[in-house]
Amino acid sequence: MWSFKKLQSLSFLSSNLALLVFIPLILLSIIACTLIGPQSSSSFVSFSSSWKWKSVGIFNSYSLRSLSSYEEQHEASSSFTSPFNNNSFHENLVVQEESIPHQPPQKEEGEEIERDESNEGEEEIDKDISNEGEEDGNNATKGVLKMYSKLERLEAILAKSRSSIREAARNGSMRSNHHDPDYVPQGPMYHNANAFHRSYLEMEKNFKVYVYEEGEPPIFHNGPCRSIYSTEGRFIHEMERGSLYRTKNPDEALVYFLPFSVVVMVQYLFVPGAHDMHAIGRTVADYVKVISERHSFWNRSHGADHFMLSCHDWGPHLTSYVPHLFNTSIRVLCNANISEGFNPLKDVSLPEINLKTGDIKGLIGGPSPSRRSILAFFAGGLHGNIRHHLLEQWKGKDEDVLVYDKLPNDKSYETMLKDSRFCLCPSGYEVASPRIVEAIYAECIPVLISDSYVPPFSDVLNWNAFSVTIGVKDIPNIKKILMSISHSQYLRMHRRVKQVQRHFVINGSPKRFDLFHMIVHSIWLRRLNIRVQE
Repeated sequence: MWSFKKLQSLSFLSSNLALLVFIPLILLSIIACTLIGPQSSSSFVSFSSSWKWKSVGIFNSYSLRSLSSYEEQHEASSSFTSPFNNNSFHENLVVQEESIPHQPPQKEEGEEIERDESNEGEEEIDKDISNEGEEDGNNATKGVLKMYSKLERLEAILAKSRSSIREAARNGSMRSNHHDPDYVPQGPMYHNANAFHRSYLEMEKNFKVYVYEEGEPPIFHNGPCRSIYSTEGRFIHEMERGSLYRTKNPDEALVYFLPFSVVVMVQYLFVPGAHDMHAIGRTVADYVKVISERHSFWNRSHGADHFMLSCHDWGPHLTSYVPHLFNTSIRVLCNANISEGFNPLKDVSLPEINLKTGDIKGLIGGPSPSRRSILAFFAGGLHGNIRHHLLEQWKGKDEDVLVYDKLPNDKSYETMLKDSRFCLCPSGYEVASPRIVEAIYAECIPVLISDSYVPPFSDVLNWNAFSVTIGVKDIPNIKKILMSISHSQYLRMHRRVKQVQRHFVINGSPKRFDLFHMIVHSIWLRRLNIRVQE
């Protein structure tokens, strides 16, 4: 039998063992808390610290045609696949909303957006944070926490938009089921008309852009509106006007625009005959440094929710002077060349449009298909290997495929476009060509001849439905390929070109679904693809 002494001894040993186990654990906890410190949102990410954003997978299903450099990193199919593809879009769009931390409580349908447009939601969040700040007795922390809550709230609005788009994508119909007094997308020109329309409506309702005010014209807040670089200047001009999407409050913005013009930088900063563009590159780097020091938003995401826009050939290279601008930010570029670092998962292909007079009067429209007597047409300078190959094969060699390096004086370029069924659009020194939009304006089927080029708005538009893509190696077979397209198929393609034309039209004052809105929509999609975190 156990004696009282034995029991006392056992009790003593048990107590000692408990102390030996728990005291080290308590000490370790104290040391860890001392070393790591509290998780405070009062410190922003520095210019060179770790990532504070992550992808939510909206473009996981992207694949590109005939782009070997891209295929090495991603599985590529034989045609360009969009996240608006009927079969895969809703599966790859986003993570589930419940995985978003600290998401504000969901309200009744429509109430969340109404609160976004008013101050009620902010007042409720601010009230909660104010109470928390008062309890802590730390006014500085309270101010930063207030900013953190606004970001969370913006991300919650984006999550709701993703959910709506994902639901719309489940509709396999080629016609949108959303009511719209101006235009209802429909037809095979869209990967998923219903998802696109839902996304467009969500953009109109929620998207806000903050334009940094740093920098002085003409290099900043300015751009050319009458040249081959007109899309660059027109977009900058429209954002500066501020009538659409722009907000003066950076805390309510979803993206931030860096309003420099590469075209004007080249004009003012490049020394003719120089062998480098360091002066321009340093200007870009200095500008990003200034806005990162004056504002917290660049450091918060390392530029993932920032975008720049350029139609100059040097635009992509100049972004490499700021690694995060090149690798992380949304780059809206005419020179959308996969082989030179263009990433369609985050970058936007910008249409190149040569506006000689500043407007498109007389450029839109053309004769009916029955009155177009020319099978294929091209006229342009000998720029780059692709054009050299095209001219070598076809210049003056066929009465149906008319190819010129210089158009005869008795022929009008615009008239030749409108008299042709197919318009050849080969790349020059760079992959982009204004001939693609010129063909669409003239209601001529564009024939894309390029390597590594991502056509504009390919995330929404199914280019296979209204254009022809010919590989460089198939240039000798151009006539054979075009003649193999039946008359009925050509008529369908012609109707579709007329329908998508609205998405490429530049208007003095932007109209819904036109070029300006489509560029903004492409940026909106890239913002939907990430979630910024403090």
